[in-house]
Amino acid sequence: MPKFQSKKLTKEVVLRDPVHDYIHIEDQVILDILKTEEFQRMRRIKQLGPLSYVFPGATHTRFEHNLGVYELTRKICNIFAEKYPSRNSGDGLWDDNNRLLVECAGLLHDIGHGPYSHTFEHLFGTNHEKIGQKIITDPNTEINHVLREVAPNFPELVASVIDKTYPNPQVVKMISSQADADRMDYLKRDAYFTGVTYGDFDLSRILQEIRPYQGGICFTMAGMHAVEDYIVSRYQMYQQVYFHRVGRSMEVILQHLLERAKAVYEQGTLQVTPSLAKFLAGDWTLNDYLELDDGVMETNFSMWTKASDPILADLANCYLYRKPLASICIDDETKSLLPKLKDLIKQAGFDPLYYTDTNSAFDEPYDAYKPSGKNANSQIEIMQADGQLIELSQLSPLVRALNGTIQGDERFFFPKIMMSNSDEPQIFDPLYQQFQRYVKNGKLRYLRKPKTNKK
Repeated sequence: MPKFQSKKLTKEVVLRDPVHDYIHIEDQVILDILKTEEFQRMRRIKQLGPLSYVFPGATHTRFEHNLGVYELTRKICNIFAEKYPSRNSGDGLWDDNNRLLVECAGLLHDIGHGPYSHTFEHLFGTNHEKIGQKIITDPNTEINHVLREVAPNFPELVASVIDKTYPNPQVVKMISSQADADRMDYLKRDAYFTGVTYGDFDLSRILQEIRPYQGGICFTMAGMHAVEDYIVSRYQMYQQVYFHRVGRSMEVILQHLLERAKAVYEQGTLQVTPSLAKFLAGDWTLNDYLELDDGVMETNFSMWTKASDPILADLANCYLYRKPLASICIDDETKSLLPKLKDLIKQAGFDPLYYTDTNSAFDEPYDAYKPSGKNANSQIEIMQADGQLIELSQLSPLVRALNGTIQGDERFFFPKIMMSNSDEPQIFDPLYQQFQRYVKNGKLRYLRKPKTNKK
């Protein structure tokens, strides 16, 4: 392949980082990407969205996460170039001509994220990966101009790495697999800023034992337990942080807030900033998307707290001032009870369309065989002393126990007042009491008929 090069900086730029200590920038193109409007926008988009309502320190942004993935990618390239350089074409070792390409892809892998990314995507039909590739390849963006300084086709090649269509699997899997620079950074970073220890796996040991092979990236046998630790850390982060019930409640409120805003906007009675108006109208461009960030969204939410529509105003207040919904676990058996609960909620004065929801949060901590989807064919391989590759769960009983399992739960969200108990009689007390008869220990249950003593 051609060797893509960028002008080297006369003096290395070093950025302080709480996760990796330092982020090292040696190439002019990397520094120029950081200075673009599209990359600076990442400063204004929180990495974990509404989860900062649960973990107050989790206000870190996609800006530093992208930098962290770049730094990990840079370190891996250094390790591969030093320990596993390719000597002959097709020997399965590392061709350092790929370095600049994969470093740029690591830096830009999340450039397409918008505010509250997954909630926003669900409502407006956007796709952050496709938008990211568009930002990189669109000749009107600053990022595209910077990348074209390397080579005319360089933007398209960077986008192909993110799209997982680039032909070299080592390059693709460095930033997109079940053990990649992206996941390693966000687990460490999210653990640091949420204040938990679950995601604090032994990254230095993993980097010591990572290596390339013909089909991608693997780990030596000496690194197996460090990789095992990483898988368990990922499992714990999802269960204890990413799937936190209050965080999911705030996401439900956010989704219903935007749904209500869309309905009110269509009636022509909503005050809204121009960039968000384009999305509510379903007629937006890439420039409109790039104008959105957390600040723009919260400006709209603040305006909506005084909206004439009472549901919109209430939902905006609930989101901005952290008034989450309550929730209970449900399953396939108890779902049939939800219409009854929604009817009681409606009788209590709440529109079930906006004040109730079911939310599923399930994750596969590890899958040895994934024939399709985001991380297709990305099983983690452990290389033996003789060069044989063995899939991780075949060696680790701990990972084998998690292999292919689905972890998580499904919850029904509803107004907290339905679980209230008044000191003095209130008009809706009978409804609340009837509702509460279906709830026990945070789970939805069938009512059992009282036993009668037969004589």
